[in-house]
Amino acid sequence: MYPIHSRGRWAAALLALLLSGCAASPPKPAPTLYQKLGGEQGIHAIVEDFTYRLADDPELVAFFANTNIDYFVGSLQDYLCVISDGPCVYRGAPMDKAHQHMGIHEADFNRLVDALQATLLDQPISASARNQLLKRLAAQHAAVMRYQ
Repeated sequence: MYPIHSRGRWAAALLALLLSGCAASPPKPAPTLYQKLGGEQGIHAIVEDFTYRLADDPELVAFFANTNIDYFVGSLQDYLCVISDGPCVYRGAPMDKAHQHMGIHEADFNRLVDALQATLLDQPISASARNQLLKRLAAQHAAVMRYQ
């Protein structure tokens, strides 16, 4: 048998080893919404799908008749990246200025939101990520509808 003081040292060493394992690694930070959306590739897929839905909707496509689609797609990707805490820079106009002469009505806005929701449902992202993105975009409603 081991002497009593030897068992105490073993117990102390074991306890120290167990406690050091708890403090060794800091908790992993929660993923950003950008990461939950799939990063650059995920946002690109969202914008691409959404753009096709807009183009296929005769009521919504009229709002983009005089729009440079490549610029729109790039700006929308940057905007979604920024509002989802991604590493992008949005250089487009503020939402109120970008939409001030478009003549958007509440029904048009709701139709666009429906298209976006359908797009998000078709993406491999969680319901939580979809809802977070929609909530952040909903905060822009007043700016988009400001001049309407």
